[in-house]
Amino acid sequence: MEIDRAAAATYAANFDPTGVHTHAGDITGYIDVPQVDVVIGGPPCQGFSALGKRDPADVRNQLWREFVRVVRESGARMFVFENVDRFAKTREFRLLREAASEDGELADFNTQVFRLNAADHGTPQKRIRTIVVGSRVGPVDEPRRTHAKTPSGDLDRWVSLREAFLQGSVVLEPIVREAWLPESVVEFQGHEVPGAFKLPDLHVTRNHDLLSEIRYAHIAPGQGRFDLPEELRYPCWRRHTRGAGDVLGRLQWDQPSVTIRTEFFRPEKGRFLHPQWQNGGEQVNRALTHAEAAVVQGFDDRHLWCGSKSEIARQIGNAVPPPLAKAIADVIASRLASD
Repeated sequence: MEIDRAAAATYAANFDPTGVHTHAGDITGYIDVPQVDVVIGGPPCQGFSALGKRDPADVRNQLWREFVRVVRESGARMFVFENVDRFAKTREFRLLREAASEDGELADFNTQVFRLNAADHGTPQKRIRTIVVGSRVGPVDEPRRTHAKTPSGDLDRWVSLREAFLQGSVVLEPIVREAWLPESVVEFQGHEVPGAFKLPDLHVTRNHDLLSEIRYAHIAPGQGRFDLPEELRYPCWRRHTRGAGDVLGRLQWDQPSVTIRTEFFRPEKGRFLHPQWQNGGEQVNRALTHAEAAVVQGFDDRHLWCGSKSEIARQIGNAVPPPLAKAIADVIASRLASD
């Protein structure tokens, strides 16, 4: 179930080649709900994100109710609900918990809430998410960490960008000249969609203007907009000296990335400048490529992508990192197997 046709085509390309199990449409119009063991969903997070307006009337905030409807109609034994970290502090979260309490719509489910960091599960990114697990077959264990900021015992150190970009199955070279995806389309449910693209196809940059590149050249790893010379700051930044320090920030080679968002290709939106600066080769004054952002999310070279550059960027930024998804799936599968 996916309202974004390009994202639905990407799902089908990877998991459902015939497309018969992929519904591209609005969940509010989804009535032929099949009987399943587990329902997994992540209603849009923009209405809850600290970066958004956090408008209580935002219609996207109400889609969790449709998720609850599908859980009930599917006869599922378990459900998994994913959202931004802030969701756990919202009115909608409280209502979701109430739905699983006595006399609620999900009264026969026992719910557990986990606050998980993708970096703790082998993703080269510090990304914290609220995971709500509902079960009618008994409690599940919290997904076990495999990595930590400071390694100890059987925990490895967080995966760095250097490891992810330069030591993975596909080496992502810092110098990129190509700005466009290859010309290719696939047919998906009667529509032509760009794709399907492999990871190396996504290693494309943007044509930044000269003044932007000059600004980027002044930002060292770990620095951001506050470190620009006064004459290079945007006029609005000269008047507002507070706010997000990550904006126009440069990543660091030996640390995980910050949270990848849907506009990672615009350094003015966050800490998305490539980590290579003055040491170790030619200085790189650009944002992350789509391929780099996908790797930061934990995708490997087996994954296929469909859509335009902006549509694929949205898919990457909205995704649950596969290493984190696997950690959650492992505890779900273990519980179902023991029932």
